[in-house]
Amino acid sequence: MSEFRVASRYAKSLLELAVEKGILEQVHQDMTRLLELEAAHPELAGMLKSPIVSSDKKLTVLESILKSSASELTLTFVKLVSQKGRESFLPAMAREFHRQYNIQMGIQLAEVTTTFNIDKELRTRFVEIVKEVSGKKQVELIEKVNPKLIGGFVLKVDDRQLDESIHSKLRKLRLDFTENLYEKKF
Repeated sequence: MSEFRVASRYAKSLLELAVEKGILEQVHQDMTRLLELEAAHPELAGMLKSPIVSSDKKLTVLESILKSSASELTLTFVKLVSQKGRESFLPAMAREFHRQYNIQMGIQLAEVTTTFNIDKELRTRFVEIVKEVSGKKQVELIEKVNPKLIGGFVLKVDDRQLDESIHSKLRKLRLDFTENLYEKKF
């Protein structure tokens, strides 16, 4: 079974159970923390995917990391995932949980890429643009920095992209110059 299908099914079950028990926010914080740990410590993801490390050791490591701050439901979920031997899918489950949480709460995910770190005023303007485009009242803005853009920005909202970067304008200009307007085409 593909990683997406496994992650989607487990995340959906966890989300529904968290809603039922009234602890959705706490479980969301736990999943966010797990994603932050994965990003900060790539060796954690490597350990989870390793066939050499036993499920018991993986569970021990996960419990020691999460035990102090995670909810009982999250700890039980991690134990269940470990018993099924699906620890390698845990980061994907956390990402999918976050995606389904955003849908549940009506939060629009958007990504902005610029050549510099944006300030509060610019961030507010991007959030307002995303609210207008999506029609949703809440926005989660992911900010990325890419110096290759030279200037401008790229804003992605769902399957739509607004590319106002100097890099893309130069690429378009280069393509326009390759076309000879004065030569007859047969």
